[in-house]
Formats: sequence, structure tokens, C-alpha cells
Amino acid sequence: MAESKSEEISTEVGLKLKEKMIFKCDLGEMKVKDCYIDETHKTEADMWGPNPSRMLGMAILGCLSASFMFCLKKREFQIEDLNANAKVTVARNEKGFWRVKKIDVTIEPKIDTPEMRKRADQCKKFFEDYCVVTQAVREGINIEVDLKY
Repeated sequence: MAESKSEEISTEVGLKLKEKMIFKCDLGEMKVKDCYIDETHKTEADMWGPNPSRMLGMAILGCLSASFMFCLKKREFQIEDLNANAKVTVARNEKGFWRVKKIDVTIEPKIDTPEMRKRADQCKKFFEDYCVVTQAVREGINIEVDLKY
């Protein structure tokens, strides 16, 4: 039996401390003018950007929404209106550390004909499998940390 080779795609991202607990994002080849991760725990109005828990929620939300729309496109249908929300619940674990415990996702595409509903129902069965981020979080991601100083 021939062994299948899996494809790997690597992307490097980085952070640079801007001030206190605010980090400027470096998204590699993707140039974004202003991207910050803010862990200062200030009021939302004073934050420079989202904290990592919100970024995780957005990553899952964006990936699931794109996977659903991609599935519809493969069925020769495109939607023009979609709203999606994620409720990120953070709580202390048994050791007392804060952890993301749950992310509830709601995706609301504008679907108003029986034909649209039929195609959406087909996608509903498996579109989550194509979301790289959601499935990786569900399965657990191998994270190796090398602290250099």
C-alpha cells in the first residue's frame, strides 16, 4: 500500500511589544496597517485591539462563515447577506487559571427561497469539516513553546 503524503503550508506571524500589554501584529506577507493584540484589561473604548480570546472567537467565526459560503458556491449558489456571531465564554479551570471554555457560534445567512434552503441544507451536514480553525481547536493543536532569552 502506498503511503500518502500530506501537504503542509506554513505561515509565520509575529508580535512586537508596543507598550505594557499591547502588542503590534506582524502578519508576515500580509500587510495590515494597524493590528494590535491588547491584554491590558482596559475598558473596550480604550483598547487598541482585541484580546486573544476575542481573536480566537473571530477566527472560528470567520472560518465557519467562509466554509459555509464556499460550500454554497460549490453548489452554484452565492448569498449576498450573512450575519454571524460568536459568544466566547471564559472561566477558571480546576487549577484556577482563566481558559476559553466554550464558543457558541450563530450563522445567519439570508436564505429566502426553497431552492436556497435545499442547497443550504446540503451544506449544513458537513461545512464545519472544511473549517481549518474550528476543527483544529476541536481536535487539539500541538503547540511547542521555545522561550529564548
